[in-house]
Formats: sequence, structure tokens, C-alpha cells
Amino acid sequence: MSVISRVWNGKTERKPWLRRILIVLFIVLLPLPLLYLLIFRFVPVPVTPQMLGEMITFNAVQQHWRSIDSMAPALKHSVIGSEDQAFCTHHGFDVEDIELALKQHDNHPGKKLRGASTISQQVARTLFLAPVRSWVRKGAEAYLTVLVEFVWPKKRILEAYLNLVDWGHGNFGAEAASQAYFHTASSRLSPAQAALLASVLPNPDKWRATRAPARRMSRAIARTRDVTRDDLDWCVR
Repeated sequence: MSVISRVWNGKTERKPWLRRILIVLFIVLLPLPLLYLLIFRFVPVPVTPQMLGEMITFNAVQQHWRSIDSMAPALKHSVIGSEDQAFCTHHGFDVEDIELALKQHDNHPGKKLRGASTISQQVARTLFLAPVRSWVRKGAEAYLTVLVEFVWPKKRILEAYLNLVDWGHGNFGAEAASQAYFHTASSRLSPAQAALLASVLPNPDKWRATRAPARRMSRAIARTRDVTRDDLDWCVR
């Protein structure tokens, strides 16, 4: 009997179900995600769980992978500015932003807890998890974020984000969103268009990029200026 067979079947007639469950969990939680990340560090990610969910329910999905270097620089600046200004310096989690969100919630317990997810966390969530909120999902997301930061460089993380993030109404990634909302390629986005796209990311099905609230647009432009002024995108150049 081989070592693998002995480990799987045990030494007695009773089936070691707990051991089998732990073995399966180990395979699912470590080797498979690592292999997945190693492969897609170099080739485009073809589909995500959220895209599959849309396809299964017969909703239209538009997604076209583009190199980050071919996208308009203004888009990278706007997304980092709006979503994660500490992207180049954190290791997956923005501790200061998490503490700020918790403090704000303590001061206003009646309000919904503000999200403090980094771009790295959003990429981990997008790559592996279905869009269902639960504490188990948050725990898996934290673990997968560590793997993403370990295996992928920052530039690849941002590239995946820009190509896979949900920009609303069946448009995934910057190229599909640029074509849908502005009828142009992501490489030809103007700074104003890039800021509009970034401004609707928190709720892209509620706010369309072509008519985002003026307050959100102004905030996105200001944060884009922060990125260029303070060199906050140094890790993706």
C-alpha cells in the first residue's frame, strides 16, 4: 500500500473522515491557490467567479484584458487615489484605514461600517470568491490576500484589478468600461474620464460613469492629484 493510500484510508477499517476533510482543505487552501497565482502571474485571467455567476444567469458579460502599460496613466492614478492611496506601501492590508473605519463606526454605531478593503484584498476576493458577504468569506479573503501579495508584484496586482473589477452593468475591467461608457479604448481615456470611472467603483451599478455625482467626481480628481504630487504610484511604474 502506498504512503498516499495509507494516509487517505488509515490503518483500520473505519474511514478517517476528519483526516480526509483536513487533507482536502489543505489542498484547496494552499497548493491550488498557489498554482493558480503562479500561472496567472504571467497570463491573462480568463474569468472570475462573479463573471461565471453572471453567465450562468444569462446576463451579458463584457471583458477584454489589456496590459497595464497600454492603459492611460490617468486611470492608474485615479484608481490608486480613489481606492487605495497606500497601495505601494502596505503588504495587503491598510491597518490605519481599518482603524479609522472602526473608530468612525464606534462614533456612529447606527451607520453601516465603512469598507476599508485595499486593492490587494479586492483582487484576492475577485479571483477566488463569489460575491456573497459573510465572516467566513472575510477570513478566506484575508488568507488569500496574503498569498496574492506573496506571489504577485504590485504591478501585476493592479493590472489584474484594472482588468477584472466590476464596473457595472456587465462591464468587467477598464477596457470594457471605457468602450461602454465613453466609446473609446482604455489607452485613450482622458484624465476626466479616468476620474469618472474611478469615482463610481464603490457602487458601479448605482452610479454610471457617464453621470457620476459631481461630489464624487471632484473627490476623485483631488485624489488623483495627490497620487501624482506625492508619487504614490511608484511601485507600478
